[in-house]
Amino acid sequence: MKIQLSTTDDIPAIFSFYEMATEFQKTKFHKHWLPFDRELVKKEIEDCRQWKILEEHEIACIFAIAYEDPFIWKEENSDPAVYIHRIVTHNKFRGKGYVKQIIEWAKQHAAAKQKRFLRMDTWGDNETLINYYIACGFKFLGVRIPDSTDQLPKHYSAINLAFFEIDLQD
Repeated sequence: MKIQLSTTDDIPAIFSFYEMATEFQKTKFHKHWLPFDRELVKKEIEDCRQWKILEEHEIACIFAIAYEDPFIWKEENSDPAVYIHRIVTHNKFRGKGYVKQIIEWAKQHAAAKQKRFLRMDTWGDNETLINYYIACGFKFLGVRIPDSTDQLPKHYSAINLAFFEIDLQD
């Protein structure tokens, strides 16, 4: 297993993963992702914020990070944090514990970037995911409603979000 930056050559695979994840979400929960903007992903790649996990030479998992998230985290965005977004594991590789491996990698990455917090969010009414992220070591901070903005993907509009955090100084 190897975590490395995604490249623009990975864009078709990344969108294939998003489609696969959306179909999986539809079987497990009453909400799912809406299509993502290719320019968003391209910008993340250019900014070295889109990552992949390789097994041999095959992409097994993808995820994105951010160093700010003002539309979701509002005032807390001023805290030094790494935000994890859009973790997707290929069906062939499910159950290999990639989320926990991403968290361990992100802790080291955040420390190297002099960030104190590791953060993420998910749907606020998905108890299965909430409990899973707690089991992965995140502190559950509660549920909030983000402001409506065209700066976020469409599925963030008028929803409850569960907020999670790991304080690297704890």
